[in-house]
Amino acid sequence: MTDQRRKEEGALAPLFEAERRDAPMPSGDWMARMEALALAEQPAPRPEDVRSAPPRRGVASWREALRVFGGWPALAGLAAACAAGVWIGVASPQTMTTWLSTDSSTSLSAIDPASGFDYAMLGL
Repeated sequence: MTDQRRKEEGALAPLFEAERRDAPMPSGDWMARMEALALAEQPAPRPEDVRSAPPRRGVASWREALRVFGGWPALAGLAAACAAGVWIGVASPQTMTTWLSTDSSTSLSAIDPASGFDYAMLGL
């Protein structure tokens, strides 16, 4: 035991050390039951012919690809993100600066309920 640990535990150090030495171990019967439960939860091995099947062609492979991406909702979100990326890339910088103006009357700091004094008192 380290001196730091002994100092932190104080007068209770001998009791803690005795409990560490006599730590209870699980019985063999309990361990066998836990192992049986864990083995029952594991998935069954797939037949070898399914793993070595040739890749499917046509509609089935498109359905599988759709399933991998997360279905129609995920694919719609991906398409929306792609469209937004193309639009942001094509939009001229002057248009973007008018939308994101630095006028203090339209910025979020104008409606901030905390003042600079509040932030100074928080130490931020």
